Amino acid sequence: MDEPTRDHGPQPLDCLLDRWQITNHELVEISTEQLNHKQVQKARKGRQLTLHLMQKLTRAVNEAVVAKLAKDQQPAFKPYLHKHLFNYAKGHDAAWVDPNEDLIPK
Repeated sequence: MDEPTRDHGPQPLDCLLDRWQITNHELVEISTEQLNHKQVQKARKGRQLTLHLMQKLTRAVNEAVVAKLAKDQQPAFKPYLHKHLFNYAKGHDAAWVDPNEDLIPK
């Protein structure tokens, strides 16, 4: 019997952080939940994470994005959910379109 893979390849999280120009270090710094660099790196590379850790990373991403936005842009920001950041999360939709596209720095 085949064992399910625990490595899911680069995640939507990785691309999203690149597009928002958020570094692993910024994510660790902004998190109030003891997130560490190793966890962020595993998440970006696609190593399977627990739901709890996916949610912790999602909260940190949302905080980091809001911190990058100008005050007048913050109300328009639609928070990301873990299913948007991880392609193996329950409810992930590969056809999902980022509603914050217009807010992302070019």
